Amino acid sequence: MRLFRFLRILFTLARHRWDTSRTRGARLRVALQELGPIFVKFGQLLSIRPDLIPEDIAQELSQLQDRVPPFDPAQVERALLEAFGRPHAEVFGTFTLTPVASASVAQVHFATLPDGREVAVKVLRPGIEKTISKDVSLLYFAAGFIERFSADGRRLRPREVVREFEKTIHDELDLVREAASASQLRRNFSDGRLLVVPEVYWDWCNRSVMTMQRIDGIPVNDIESLRKHGIDIQRLARDGVEIFFTQVFRDGFFHADMHPGNIFVLKDGRYCGVDFGIMGTLSDDDKNYLATNFRAFFNRDYHKVAVAHVDAGWVPSDTRVDEFEGAIRSVCEPIFDRPLKEIYFGKLLMRLFEVSRRFRMEVQPQLVLLQKTLLQVEGLGRQLDPDLDLRRHAQPVLERWIGEKVGPGAFIEQMKEQAPRWAHALPQLPLLMHRLLSADPAHRIERALLRLEAAQRRQTWILVAIAVTLAAMAAAYLLRNV
Repeated sequence: MRLFRFLRILFTLARHRWDTSRTRGARLRVALQELGPIFVKFGQLLSIRPDLIPEDIAQELSQLQDRVPPFDPAQVERALLEAFGRPHAEVFGTFTLTPVASASVAQVHFATLPDGREVAVKVLRPGIEKTISKDVSLLYFAAGFIERFSADGRRLRPREVVREFEKTIHDELDLVREAASASQLRRNFSDGRLLVVPEVYWDWCNRSVMTMQRIDGIPVNDIESLRKHGIDIQRLARDGVEIFFTQVFRDGFFHADMHPGNIFVLKDGRYCGVDFGIMGTLSDDDKNYLATNFRAFFNRDYHKVAVAHVDAGWVPSDTRVDEFEGAIRSVCEPIFDRPLKEIYFGKLLMRLFEVSRRFRMEVQPQLVLLQKTLLQVEGLGRQLDPDLDLRRHAQPVLERWIGEKVGPGAFIEQMKEQAPRWAHALPQLPLLMHRLLSADPAHRIERALLRLEAAQRRQTWILVAIAVTLAAMAAAYLLRNV
């Protein structure tokens, strides 16, 4: 069945390839729609990268962000009936069966609650779990094939990457989890200065239906409408960079599906995010590692970047740091302090692949989602303001986070966090000391003798090494004067 599915993919792509009734972009879009949700998501990612693919194809693929063909209204009614156990007319004040947006996994309808509040209701596509399971099974098949027959492919760890993707896509199918993610992100940006997150109405949510506050925004890629409303496009691009780096380094919790179909701009110029099905998380170790690399890159300290990669195990421990440093410099220097419009990302990616192959760098599956999101953010920034300098606007956010993490304030916060543990452990110290001092004296003496013996052995080896060195020096002196 996996082989059959693989052949179907090739057949679908080939069939649309020779369809002369549509443009090439439309042929690719329709083929990806037919192949299913995973391929639609791939098309969504490509749609914001006109620097990687021709602009006419990117423009056509942008329809995959929120204009995938919707499912039948009768299926919507049936899905709501199954979700709430009663007809939608008894659950909502009003409900529009025609969706306002339709994507690969779900579609969105406008409605009102019984008290008149305007809401947006997200409904999962019927049978989507089975479709995604088949596609993920195919990805595992392809990944296993790559690992078996390609040494270079094994270095990229495709099965682990697919495993991370599988966890992410299955999380997206649980709308209660998405609602919880939306609530968390709303708390993280509770001041509403840069990002507005709609409120979740929990009494109208379950695994297949999610109800949240309706927002009135402009799609972030509708530049003409943004200008008509007097919104500062350059400031918008800068705010986008700050939002991304704040999510990553301050919170370790970030929106990981930032294509234009999910990002809107309110009339007052603030961002508003929707669709929180794919969220990324980072551990403290990941954040510290990334902060070290970003900071070193911003300061052009390529030696520190190289050392961080070796210390983290991203490259083999026998890697020569000076050679790796030179390779990183050759990639980074040509793009440093250049605006986005002067960075040819396709060439940069090829150069990065060459470096990773040469130094046997391994893919880190836990960061693949972040890398994909960074690609989307950079693509959005390129659309909004091609003159944007990422480093100049990202560095202050990073430095502020580092200051909060390692400064006096951070030390005080850590003391507060550890105080309950110390309060529990301190009263036990006298008892622990008593047990240590009252332990069997003979046992303590034996351990002390073992430590002394080990120290004597080390000293003996040091003396032998000194003697050998002096003998070698003396021999060399005698030979030179013969």
